[in-house]
Amino acid sequence: MAKEKKTVTNAMRLLNAAKIKYETIEYEAEEVGEHFGETIAAITGIPPEKSFKTLVARGDKTGIMVSCIPVNHEVDLKKLAKVSGNKKAEMIHVKELLSLTGYIRGGVSPIGMKKKYPTYIHKSAEDFTEIAVSGGKCGCTLLIAPSDVQKATDCVFEDIIKI
Repeated sequence: MAKEKKTVTNAMRLLNAAKIKYETIEYEAEEVGEHFGETIAAITGIPPEKSFKTLVARGDKTGIMVSCIPVNHEVDLKKLAKVSGNKKAEMIHVKELLSLTGYIRGGVSPIGMKKKYPTYIHKSAEDFTEIAVSGGKCGCTLLIAPSDVQKATDCVFEDIIKI
C-alpha cells in the first residue's frame, strides 16, 4: 500500500527553513467555484475575515506588489497605490501570475514567490492570532500568525480595502 505524499510548496519550504510555525489545511480544489476565496473559507470553516486572498498588482512607479485582504472584501487600488508610493496601481493580468510569482491563480501565496515583492496586508490581520493564506497551490491553506507572515515577507499592515 503506497503512502500518501504530503504536500510541500515553496511557501512551506521557506517557512520550514526559517523555523516559522504554521498549520496546513488541505481541501478538494475541484469544489471551488468562481468566488473561490469565500468558498474556501466555507469549506475550511475559517471565517472570511480571517481568510486572506493574495492579489498581485503593478504600480506605475514601483512595479509589482502583493496585497493580502480578507476574502469578503475588494482591494482599493487607490489606497494600495498611496501606501506603496505610486500614483496608480492596477491588477496584473492572470496570464502573468505564474511567470511573476511561481504560483497559479487560486494558489498564490504571499510567501515563497519567485522574487520578494513589496507586500501589503490589510491591517485587520493584526486583530487575529492567526490568519489563513494560500499555501501555494490550489487545495492548500496555511494558518499562520500575522507576525510570522511579516517575518517571511517583510510585509506592512495597511488599510487597503474598499469600504
